[in-house]
Amino acid sequence: MSAASRILNPALRSKIMSAEEAAALIPSGVNVGMSGFTGAGYPKAVPSALAKRIMDANVNGHKFRIGVWTGASTAPELDGALAMVDGIEMRLPYQSDPTCRKRINAGEMEYIDIHLSHVAQFVWGGFLGPLDVAVVEVAGVLEDGRLIPSSSVGNNKTWLDEADKVILEVNSWQNPALEGMHDIYYGTALPPLRKPIPILKSDDRIGDAYYRIDPKKIIAVVETDKADRNSPFSPPDVNSQKIAGHILDFLQHEVRKGRLPANLLPLQSGVGNVANAVMAGLQDGPFQNLTAYTEVLQDGMLELIKSGKLRCASATSFSLSPTALAELNADLPRFKDSIILRPQEISNHPEVIRRLGIIAMNGLIEADIYGNVNSTHIGGSAIMNGIGGSGDFAQRLHLHLHDAFHGERRQSFLHRAHGHPRGPHRTRRADHRHRTGSC
Repeated sequence: MSAASRILNPALRSKIMSAEEAAALIPSGVNVGMSGFTGAGYPKAVPSALAKRIMDANVNGHKFRIGVWTGASTAPELDGALAMVDGIEMRLPYQSDPTCRKRINAGEMEYIDIHLSHVAQFVWGGFLGPLDVAVVEVAGVLEDGRLIPSSSVGNNKTWLDEADKVILEVNSWQNPALEGMHDIYYGTALPPLRKPIPILKSDDRIGDAYYRIDPKKIIAVVETDKADRNSPFSPPDVNSQKIAGHILDFLQHEVRKGRLPANLLPLQSGVGNVANAVMAGLQDGPFQNLTAYTEVLQDGMLELIKSGKLRCASATSFSLSPTALAELNADLPRFKDSIILRPQEISNHPEVIRRLGIIAMNGLIEADIYGNVNSTHIGGSAIMNGIGGSGDFAQRLHLHLHDAFHGERRQSFLHRAHGHPRGPHRTRRADHRHRTGSC
């Protein structure tokens, strides 16, 4: 299917232009909300064109910087390209780019390190200032102007709602069978109008399959045909397999004691090789009819769906290896009824996490014997990537398992809901400190 056939709305077809023309519509000094979550669904043409424009401005002696807001980490074509030309004034809420990290730690880039579930409501409340422009990748545009989400949702609904102007990238590389997989909830509100999130099970659908948008806000449409950034996972090594075995033994013990049901509680797994290896270890376990309520869907969960052990998985983004992604795209209708992609303010919502009683597995940088966990800073002051979504889950779940490297060994730590980790969490640009459960 060609990119042109993905844009079925005649008014929006008239706004098709090049990435360079679209980038020229973004002025210096604005805040830009961009799609993207763990290398999936990020805009792949406009950020690079904007970086070229910034570089040209720098050569001519003109400072050109913008605020960049995303769902989570993106890719070298976005974070890397803009950071390389010193084009980012302030970044939030999470990043994993080495150039961004270097500039943040050198004090050359402002960084707001906040829980992923907080970003949307901060924007709704105006706490971060105006959102001037949104640059969002979608998989297609319907005749009535509704937008088909791509391989991640993240904060895209909020960007489209709150931005003054919107630039769309319509990516024909994204599988058209993604249509219908998403659940975009439009029932959120600020206090005192806020209502409970009506999710009682991981596979509950409470929203729409499409983004809504006022077409008058769309100032440009850019056609692309580019793949997501997908990194391979290391095969599970002996230590990872041992950790998986210990976790399986523990979960079976909890089932025998009557503290967990036979099919456990919904699973959450953070990004990384070890968490993915633990998910893979569940293949050999006795548990059936599993469910997941998580941020990202990695290879291990996909394998559990294939084998029939995992009945459903709710997430906000894919984070798959190239091999797993090829398999997903080759047979996406097979997985469609088992996977739901939601906005991250719902996938990471503390109310829902507490209600469902999540069993979470995440990484850490360091921990002490009292259960204080640090997942954000090296040496107390140098940022690594950020708190991400681990804190959203750490304080509100049923069981929390942490994993870390120690020399040549990997170690695993367990926190129950009544003993969740608490530790200092510092945000740059803010003059306060607060405490958070992190992982």
